[in-house]
Amino acid sequence: MPHANNIIVSCSGLRLSADEIALFSELKPWAVILFARNIQSPDQLTALLDDFRGAFGQNELMVLLDQEGGRVSRLPQTHWRVPPSPQVFSKLYQHNKQDALQACYLNNVLIGHELKSAGINVNCAPMLDIPQVDAAGIIHERAFGDSLEQVIALGAEVIKGLQYAAVEPVMKHIPGHGRGRTDSHFQLPQVEADLAILKKVDFVPFVQFNHLSMAMSAHIVYQDIDPELPGSISPKVINEIIRKQIGFDGLLMTDDINMHALTGSIAERSHAAFDAGADVVLHCSGDFVEMKSLLPVVSELSGKPLKRAQRAQQLACAASTDIDVESVTQQLQSLLAASQT
Repeated sequence: MPHANNIIVSCSGLRLSADEIALFSELKPWAVILFARNIQSPDQLTALLDDFRGAFGQNELMVLLDQEGGRVSRLPQTHWRVPPSPQVFSKLYQHNKQDALQACYLNNVLIGHELKSAGINVNCAPMLDIPQVDAAGIIHERAFGDSLEQVIALGAEVIKGLQYAAVEPVMKHIPGHGRGRTDSHFQLPQVEADLAILKKVDFVPFVQFNHLSMAMSAHIVYQDIDPELPGSISPKVINEIIRKQIGFDGLLMTDDINMHALTGSIAERSHAAFDAGADVVLHCSGDFVEMKSLLPVVSELSGKPLKRAQRAQQLACAASTDIDVESVTQQLQSLLAASQT
């Protein structure tokens, strides 16, 4: 892996500008994350990724996308399938567990194939949060259910399906966003539940999958752990809970460092995340001035963070798998159609 710094960036449009190319050549990000604003067609996406390869000086590019299905689907339907929402599989699970598990697996084999074929090798999924009754709507809408058994069972199928297609998953939002009553895109959620309850419920899916290569942290204050700092920038949450209690030793990235749950400048937030123990900071807006402000803050991956990044990259850059798309699609459609009868 070429020398890379502990930052994941995006860009503002469909191709890199000369200024962005110059900045990324200096910033040396580890990876890129794309959004709907960056994707128009397969040919355009290929050209954009070539821009990034040139700017990063990397042939094996780490390319992230949020492709959960439903409302969180970044590939435009003009050229790509919009996968079913996680809620589809959650509802099916209530009626037929085996059909739900098989359908979820097949859906994620297709998602993985669609991403890998487009040059994207990391999917920021599954979301393993277990929404409580009063959780923010954004969590309910994206969850695989509200029980431990169901979230773990369907989450396992997401992971297996993506990895079969040689796309590496990122589990989120560790150590659990299911008790957040506000949307961390706009406000800082406060969780009052005591540690014993969190261990019994919220942490469990992440313990189950603590062997994964990547996880994304939550911008949430867990008052019984650290009443002062959100999890993404809390040394207690990262070191005592995520690393020790949950046992996750993969690459830990923050949720988008630009979200309104956090305060201070982008540089200050990133500095706090690194000090707390995050391996990589995720910056999603594509704002040029903000990314430039990170030049004095980022540093070259080394030690444990480098080993974690290398493992993730080795898995994500594995060769694609031959998939009979027509057959998989027909099987999935049959299972989903049967659930409607």
